[in-house]
Amino acid sequence: MNKKTEWILRIAVAGEFIGHGVFALQGKQDWVGWFAKFGISDVQTATTLLLIFGFIDIALAILILIKPLRPLLLWMVFWGFWTALIRPIVGMPIWDFIERWANWGAPLALYFLLKDKKP
Repeated sequence: MNKKTEWILRIAVAGEFIGHGVFALQGKQDWVGWFAKFGISDVQTATTLLLIFGFIDIALAILILIKPLRPLLLWMVFWGFWTALIRPIVGMPIWDFIERWANWGAPLALYFLLKDKKP
């Protein structure tokens, strides 16, 4: 396996999740409002959930840099896909979803790269 490719993907995945995590920790207002679309209209509850998701995103990013674990990458694929998909669900153009395909594609590529890695 190409170690350079692995590290490029690890850094890319970590960067995406650190970025999402920091926005969540900042309580990004658009994101707080999106919770109402799913029945969570209390701003304090939405903000608290964003903090939790933010910490999880940053923790996963750090773990991927230290030791990339495939189950964590599968979660990151799901979460990257969901956070991209939520945009057209809340009324943004479909292009906001398409533009974020790398959010789930990079962790998926890293997952398969590591899956095929010989011990």
